[in-house]
Amino acid sequence: MKRAVTPFLLLVALAVLALVPFNLGHELPAGDDINAGNVAWMLTASALVLLMTPGLSFFYGGMVSSKNVVSTMLQSVIALGVISLLWVFVGFSLAFGDDVGGVIGDPRTFFMFDNVVATSVTLGSGDDVMKMGIPLLLFSMFQLKFAIITPALITGSFAERVRFSSYLLFIVLFSLLIYSPLAHMTWHPQGIFFKWGVKDFAGGTVVHMSAGFAALAGAMILGRRTTHKKNVAHEPANIPYVMLGTGMLWFGWFGFNAGSALAADAIATTAFATTNTASAVAMLGWMFFDWMRGKKPSAMGACIGAVVGLVAITPAAGFVTVRESIVIGLVAGVISNLAVSMKTRSTLDDTLDVFPCHGVGGIVGMIATGVFASDVGLIHGKTETFINHMIALVIVAVFSFVGSLILYKIVDLIIPLRVPEDQENTGLDISQHGEAAWRLNGLLSGHGHVAVEDTLVTADS
Repeated sequence: MKRAVTPFLLLVALAVLALVPFNLGHELPAGDDINAGNVAWMLTASALVLLMTPGLSFFYGGMVSSKNVVSTMLQSVIALGVISLLWVFVGFSLAFGDDVGGVIGDPRTFFMFDNVVATSVTLGSGDDVMKMGIPLLLFSMFQLKFAIITPALITGSFAERVRFSSYLLFIVLFSLLIYSPLAHMTWHPQGIFFKWGVKDFAGGTVVHMSAGFAALAGAMILGRRTTHKKNVAHEPANIPYVMLGTGMLWFGWFGFNAGSALAADAIATTAFATTNTASAVAMLGWMFFDWMRGKKPSAMGACIGAVVGLVAITPAAGFVTVRESIVIGLVAGVISNLAVSMKTRSTLDDTLDVFPCHGVGGIVGMIATGVFASDVGLIHGKTETFINHMIALVIVAVFSFVGSLILYKIVDLIIPLRVPEDQENTGLDISQHGEAAWRLNGLLSGHGHVAVEDTLVTADS
């Protein structure tokens, strides 16, 4: 087996670089006084958002075939390590550093977390500023959790056929060149979307649309699985895993949305309530819509519907009422359900329906925010916010989709994206990691065993 030396050497180089003293001479002005209650809540919210990534690993891991459970779950969990270090190195600076053209942050501002202090600061300059009542270091850790889960969301689209090393390279490039610019444009006070008045409370464009369109590009680039071409019925490995993952995601999403208020206040409370309500309605809407069309009410459908509701309310959570969140959840559940049905009838092999759920759900949420946002939404007689949302939707869609297509092509030139067919047939758990989800009597086990052309595969084979 070929040894992979480069990743370890890069990690050693980063550790050496961490010992080099940096003093770039850049100091941000002080922000508001630190509020202990806000700090306590944001520490909690940050931990809740981190929990979403292992939750996503269970959610996705239960949906794939039994021979791909470990590989699929690892693709989410490994982002905790890769993106955390990338964020310290330069990611946070690109997202929230000094503004460069309203599109990206200056990589020198917080390079290697230089100037990321445990005190309150002010981001931006002139009239476009954001004063924090929490330490900058805490804000950076909260934002890190968003940066972690975004590339993890993409993995569901190319599950069961992507090479692990290629995936690692892709998420590094995606985070630097797609996620960080979008985060800066949307959430930095001098970002172009922020200055346009685009309302993305917790990541409809930055997280879900970017992941959704990157997932669509990934499914197209990697092509169809061999089982998909042969119209072999897909059997989820473990539906209880999906239900467990849904619960973890729903729980963590309270930090995702309510934490985006950056304070323990009335806005956080509103976001908490709208998040729960939209998810509940979307769960029932998805399941009842299936039932109405002659399908059985399934656990899988209920879980997917709940997550779609969480996706759709994300950009609007702090800007709409609980009543309006009911409408958002129902509309998103039905539209994403129809989108999944359309995808199923096509040749697109988006393995776990990432684009129909996260991409379409994010689009529905951003449109709904433009319609319902308090004081500035369409139903309040204002058109500017809605129009700017539509323009931002197009820009984000094109940027995420085309940018990701280019990144996939670049990665494929360096390391082939797709595993060989024999490794795909064996399953990525064995071929990529030499592990499997279950063991039975000393044998690696999927549904009792890993069956590959009626052959039992052991750890040494």
